Amino acid sequence: MKALDDLLGEGVSGRRVLVRADLNVPFDKSDPTVISDDGRIRAVLPTLVALRDAGARVIVCSHLGRPKGAPDPKYTLAPVATRLGELLGNPVVFAEDTVGASASDAVDALQDGQVLLLENLRFNEGETSKDDAVRGAFADQLAAFAEYYVDDAFGAVHRKHASVYDVPARLPHYAGGLVLREVEVLRRVTESPEQPYVVVLGGSKVSDKLAVIQALLPKVDKLLVGGGMCFTFLKAQGHEVGKSLLETEMISTCADLLEQAQGRIVLPVDVVAASAFAADADHDVVDVSDIPGDRLGLDIGPQSVALFAEAISSAKTVFWNGPMGVFELAPFAAGTRGVAEAITKIDGFSVVGGGDSAAAVRTLGIDESGFGHISTGGGASLEYLEGKTLPGLSALSASES
Repeated sequence: MKALDDLLGEGVSGRRVLVRADLNVPFDKSDPTVISDDGRIRAVLPTLVALRDAGARVIVCSHLGRPKGAPDPKYTLAPVATRLGELLGNPVVFAEDTVGASASDAVDALQDGQVLLLENLRFNEGETSKDDAVRGAFADQLAAFAEYYVDDAFGAVHRKHASVYDVPARLPHYAGGLVLREVEVLRRVTESPEQPYVVVLGGSKVSDKLAVIQALLPKVDKLLVGGGMCFTFLKAQGHEVGKSLLETEMISTCADLLEQAQGRIVLPVDVVAASAFAADADHDVVDVSDIPGDRLGLDIGPQSVALFAEAISSAKTVFWNGPMGVFELAPFAAGTRGVAEAITKIDGFSVVGGGDSAAAVRTLGIDESGFGHISTGGGASLEYLEGKTLPGLSALSASES
């Protein structure tokens, strides 16, 4: 696929460039106008700065949340435009629609080196439609705004959406630096990881990570399992898990995986069991063989952190996806913090697989420079590791019509 540098080499001064970014950032629950983690905005800055400084007229588009194909004030990108302008050091023009009058007028008025952000792509049903004609019609309108297309939204490349899959078929298209770096890193941890290779998986459900486990298990030296998903594995080992999250239908699958792994799957040996899912709930550290029937596990315990840290310490490659507990609540953040800090100390290459893991790094104040790479694409990263064909990458690799 062609890269952003190829486009810059052709010269973009005065030319309109449509950039698909991933600005799907989280907001503060107490104030929905305040962005709680601007990591995804910062990640696309190098591409936007390069185009702006080269004199391009930059049109940025992105989704935010999951509106139902119509405008919804809850999901407006207006606060993102403000933050993007602050980070760029110049105000960003904001269009109040995606392809309507506001967007058209803003595109027409763009000057060299200016940046425009369109309103949430998912305010238009054509963005996510499964009907090729409906999606294509929206892609036609987006493509009409620009002369070139750059995709720097790795977090969306697993979606067959108009701005990701259909627009590049209509314009000369290029991969941004973020997308290229993500592909390079994920290729490294799937095709040629330096051994020992340790994968750390957390999050809620085994079913969400099953395909990744099956794809990576033959390649890893150790697979460390924490988070809510660990309780289904513990149940498969014969432990009672109280009121902890449990996927009953996955117990036999977990038993099969444990047998197949021959000791390479490492589970917690203690957990933090609480009386309720709340920061002020009563909680104690208990052995996994002694989880009270009226309690639920919300984090891995200190012995488990030590066990996981020991496995991580000798690794040359670590891939981490999913928190070890409910890190958003202070009493249940120690497991995620301990494992993350252990990963930063390895003498090797580490990847944080986006999503909640990346959010945890920033929320817990862990030095980001301690990781080899922090992905911006949780779902996209997992699907790449599963070996799936990602529509956005396929579109970037194809010749435009």
